[in-house]
Amino acid sequence: MSIIDSAQMQEFLQECSAAFTGDTFQRLVLSKYQGNDTELNRITLRPLMIKEQRLLSFLYEYRTNHVTKNVCLKDALQRFNEWLGVDFFNAHLLTDDWEIQFSIASKGKLKLKKYRNKNTAIKKSDAAKNVTHDRAKKRFVAQDRPYLNALGVTDAKGEIIPAMSRKWKQINKFIEVLSRAINQTGLHERGEVHIADFGSGKAYLTFAVHDYFADQLNVKTQVTGVELRQGLVDLCNKTATELSLDGINFEQGDVQHFKAQGINIMIALHACDVATDYALHMGIRTGAEIIMCSPCCHKQIRPQLKSPTLLAPLLQHGIHLGQEAEMLTDGLRALLLEAHGYDTQVFEFVSLEHTSKNKMILAQKRKKPRDNSDILKQINALKTFYGIQEHCLETLLAS
Repeated sequence: MSIIDSAQMQEFLQECSAAFTGDTFQRLVLSKYQGNDTELNRITLRPLMIKEQRLLSFLYEYRTNHVTKNVCLKDALQRFNEWLGVDFFNAHLLTDDWEIQFSIASKGKLKLKKYRNKNTAIKKSDAAKNVTHDRAKKRFVAQDRPYLNALGVTDAKGEIIPAMSRKWKQINKFIEVLSRAINQTGLHERGEVHIADFGSGKAYLTFAVHDYFADQLNVKTQVTGVELRQGLVDLCNKTATELSLDGINFEQGDVQHFKAQGINIMIALHACDVATDYALHMGIRTGAEIIMCSPCCHKQIRPQLKSPTLLAPLLQHGIHLGQEAEMLTDGLRALLLEAHGYDTQVFEFVSLEHTSKNKMILAQKRKKPRDNSDILKQINALKTFYGIQEHCLETLLAS
């Protein structure tokens, strides 16, 4: 039980309860953790709606991963009562109207501060004026989709949570890119589509892809998310079950060892170093109509890279050498895809969470074969020019 039992404590708990029951609760952050779990940093709570039941979603933020647990208000208040002053010494509640800070100093002194929320929505009269002047931006994903709420992108009212605005843009951009590829390849006319997402993580994009096919395109879809971390696999399967979704499941594994057949769309975002090559190889081997990769950590080519005499003054700088190795690695990947029957684009994509890498390799399978001998000559010429002995994807394709 908490060592704290005071008027300030009870007032704070009442504010939390009133915000939740009054549907004004936005976020609660429990911080200054001093408990026994050395990996836990803090816990963030947001309102959640699952099967018409309003819950609080607890996001446990560990050093290396996040874990989500959904509980009712009564259980949440009980946990606050037990944790504050024992494990957590700071709590910050944000509602539609107020910011409330409850803190416990090292000597047990309590502080409860309450301020007006400076970011409260503009007055309705002003909003009405703005509506007439602002063009609604086209979105490929509707904010009211249940999976967005379950994953903490939107609140119980279907509004984008400010801290998740970047993720919201990423989801929309991804579906926008995918939708164009779907139309060009004709996958929207298929009776059934199989999709694999390697390194699915918390599965924001995995759920988005499933929802886009099943809800907007009305195509029977089987989506498999493959993730190394068993905790995230269990979390995503639980979310899919709670949302009563058919045709989506998550498995523990990695792209190098996962056995896949008959994939129509292969996705691998931030597959590190040669894992991208294994993902591309799998997509080609299974005959995927669409391959989407966001590569990172280009390590294989750089040690092999020999600076041509003319470029040596430029590539003597480590940052330039790294950029050259990255360009060469992904350029060869694009050419190898071209040589194996794909039309390929390499372009800038919005930056994803926890990384500054924002490159996308998009490959679409050609409907008609063509002579690729010139592309193979280009690949060999580039390897000779830079002294490259081996490119992982080329080796995999030759085996």
